Amino acid sequence: MPKINIYVCEALKFLNNLTFEVKSVILKYLISLFSLLLLFSCKSEEKNASTIRISESNPVEIKYAKGFSIEEFNGYSIVKVNNPWPGSDLDLTYLLVEENAKIPEDLRYDQKVQIPVEEVVVTSTTHIPALEALKVESKLTGFPGLDYISSEKTRELINSGKIKELGKNENINTEVLIDLQPDVVIGFAIDGNNKTFENIQKTGIPVVFNADWVEENPLGKAEWIKFMAAFFGKTAQASTIFDQIENDYLEAKELAETAENQPDIISGSMYKDQWYMPYGNSWQARFFEEANANYLYKETEGSGSLSLSFENVLEKAQNADFWISSGEVNSYSQLLNESRHYSQFKAVREKKVFSVSLEKGETGGVLYFELGPQRPDLILKDLISIFHPDLLPDYEQVFFKALKD
Repeated sequence: MPKINIYVCEALKFLNNLTFEVKSVILKYLISLFSLLLLFSCKSEEKNASTIRISESNPVEIKYAKGFSIEEFNGYSIVKVNNPWPGSDLDLTYLLVEENAKIPEDLRYDQKVQIPVEEVVVTSTTHIPALEALKVESKLTGFPGLDYISSEKTRELINSGKIKELGKNENINTEVLIDLQPDVVIGFAIDGNNKTFENIQKTGIPVVFNADWVEENPLGKAEWIKFMAAFFGKTAQASTIFDQIENDYLEAKELAETAENQPDIISGSMYKDQWYMPYGNSWQARFFEEANANYLYKETEGSGSLSLSFENVLEKAQNADFWISSGEVNSYSQLLNESRHYSQFKAVREKKVFSVSLEKGETGGVLYFELGPQRPDLILKDLISIFHPDLLPDYEQVFFKALKD
């Protein structure tokens, strides 16, 4: 534009030496030319603005998880969470923004978070393994129910006072949390009625929902590490970590398919005269199928847990070869103290009962509930080694351990 101004000035000097008629003709041409140049410049600026507004995204590949998506742009990402709790038709959009990034003015979102996050509060032990795998556990500043955390690495941070106790998940101590001023709170919800999260958001601290627990596919649940990674600018690292978990899981599944026999199994435990066990379409039951075992209640479908009478289970499953996830008991004597009727089960008589309650952290947290969702490959290998010990003869189980005598 500066050169155009010079040309116009020179032209005006030249016009002073011409007749009025000639001046008029030349001025008309100059005005037309200047208008065209100005129009072209405006169109170019408009095109550039439009390019910023509709710039192409780089979608992060999500193979198994159904509950979220991530699109990465220049300087920001859009994370969407679909149906964050059972029965929800809510879609949530989170805008993750790098410092000084230019964001389209017409972008709509529910929460905005500056990334990479430097201080974070999470609310489920299932979030801890993802932080550790991404090597960002030191950024965790608060958690509700510290005793439930099993990981030795994170417990060191707790013991050194670097992670604050926030009370109970259903009733988070908002005063302590607000004093921490985390960049984001990563929570989960059983339903849409969570006044605590609403109050936290009113203080200006963004709250986002991690719905990993809603996923039914074991690999889909593990893939939520990519969701967590987006807040730390580590989606590439998360993809590498997940690819290894996926590879190990599929290799184990393929190995299980070579087994010559398929044992009958039951699961769950008694509570107040009712036997609670996973539905046949649940996350837990999926492992039984992948480990090439016949779960006797595989035809059932539903959410939550299947509830049956003791008599019903005894009639159907007393000859089951294995009993998996037998509740909080640690030994056969403890199991039979709860009910002598358990002795009627073949799995009890032959001592083929396995529990996840034997592997706990120093303050009583059960490792399976914390690490299991992130490491389905380890769960599957555990079960294969139990059902088909000849396939993994030297394998040391991580979560499922036989009851003690």
